[in-house]
Amino acid sequence: MYGYDQTAGQQQQQYAPPPQQPMGGGYGQQPPLYPEPSPPSLADAVRAFTTGQMSAEDFQQIFATSKVYCPRGDNPGFLALHNTQQPVIPMFTGLKELRRYAGKESKYFVITGAEVIDLLPTGYGFVLDMEGEHRMVFDAKAVEQMVDFAMRRMYG
Repeated sequence: MYGYDQTAGQQQQQYAPPPQQPMGGGYGQQPPLYPEPSPPSLADAVRAFTTGQMSAEDFQQIFATSKVYCPRGDNPGFLALHNTQQPVIPMFTGLKELRRYAGKESKYFVITGAEVIDLLPTGYGFVLDMEGEHRMVFDAKAVEQMVDFAMRRMYG
């Protein structure tokens, strides 16, 4: 019988340890030979998009699921810059970039790119990594196009 060893002449049962489960999940599965590649970070996507190595659709897919760091004031909501042709909202791909722009003690909040597109006021654009090497500016028209793309992706 499985699980213990019976020997003649002994009344006592000795239990064998349970079989070890192989790495990589359930029985019969082999561990993956190569790990799944991770998607590019938002900073990597910004660099690839600004240098023409990534399509707008691919960038938008990465942007939608990425964390975006936004400086904030004392009141809830986005901080906007109005000294530009159109009002824009500064956003950053990481805390390091935000701190470079706004200082070490600055207040901020983190949301996803999809939430940015959903919550951005009409008529506003945004700029990613203002102080960065690969700054990206999205005017209000570009934001409308991003909203249209997101709606087509969600609802067909």
